[in-house]
Amino acid sequence: GLRVTVLLTSSLMVLGAGLRCIPVSDLEIRKKLIHGGQLLNGLAGPTVMNAAPFLSTTWFSPDERATATAIASLLNYLGSAGAFLVGPLVVPSPNGTAHLLLASQSNTEHIKDRIEAVLYAEFGMVSLIFSAALAYFPSRPPFPPSVAAASQRLSYRRSFCRLLSNFRFLMIALAYAIPLGVFSGWSGVLDLILTPVHVSQVDAGWIGFWSIVGGCVVGIAMARFADFIRGMLKFILLLLLSGATLASTWFTLTCLTSVTHLPLTTATLYTSCILLGIFLNSSVPIFFELFVETVYPVPEGISCGVVTFLSNVFMGVLLFFLTFYHTEFSWFNWCLPGSCLLSLLLILCFRESYDRLYLDVVVSV
Repeated sequence: GLRVTVLLTSSLMVLGAGLRCIPVSDLEIRKKLIHGGQLLNGLAGPTVMNAAPFLSTTWFSPDERATATAIASLLNYLGSAGAFLVGPLVVPSPNGTAHLLLASQSNTEHIKDRIEAVLYAEFGMVSLIFSAALAYFPSRPPFPPSVAAASQRLSYRRSFCRLLSNFRFLMIALAYAIPLGVFSGWSGVLDLILTPVHVSQVDAGWIGFWSIVGGCVVGIAMARFADFIRGMLKFILLLLLSGATLASTWFTLTCLTSVTHLPLTTATLYTSCILLGIFLNSSVPIFFELFVETVYPVPEGISCGVVTFLSNVFMGVLLFFLTFYHTEFSWFNWCLPGSCLLSLLLILCFRESYDRLYLDVVVSV
């Protein structure tokens, strides 16, 4: 049920954030506490990333599900957008003065105090969320809003067997996991990628912020369109991935200005990065709805959990290679248009079906 899962998730977040705030003078112990806190926070991640389609099916009617999925999943991305701003604006960068080892003691202590302030603020926010969920968060409404919400789902074992044997699901799972995994890894080191083209940490943070906010707005608008005109999920994804392919290619060629002679300005970097984030981030709820429709009656959490796992695998592999090839980032930039183009081809070959929607419409009638 949703209540037990959300309470477990939020309690893990509280414990994780609390471990990072324990004032220990021994740096080795402090490091272990921070790693432990990050581990607990990571264990809470699957619910935050995958529960949106289950929440929308449980509480909302068929003509509201895509919108509810978009709002529930993309609000998580707004938190990431906030992180792009909080880091540069609250914690000053040592790059402007000197290397961190050469910085003055007072500047180092000031940076340390600001980092701790961020950690305490995060602990306060997740504690508030846990208290709200503990006070009131029912598992389901008194009456199911649709036939699909009241229907029986497959067991865990049968669900995984169904997913692994469903070639169409594996196609769209890769179409989601490859570009979103690459983009997550790329955006996580965006300030390093933009440093060679003389873009500051603060500007990189604003680029990441507006790309995510734009993706949230467009994603909710696209989901609302999908609720009004049903059966258009594949068409919407084709539009979004075509735009992501063009935007990522534009950004990559712009960074190779010595070869392509394209104008390298702040405006072009802002525009290409923000467009890329808008197209990819807004595709997330559309993908989630298509996953559920394709493999129904597999539970929503299992299908979306599998694709999120795959996305994290691709992101981890990319960041692993980054530890070895971190002096030059052109290869990293080329991974973006390549992944978007591959995803676009997979979606073109995909044959869509709407099994859950068919059940709601036929049985209701």
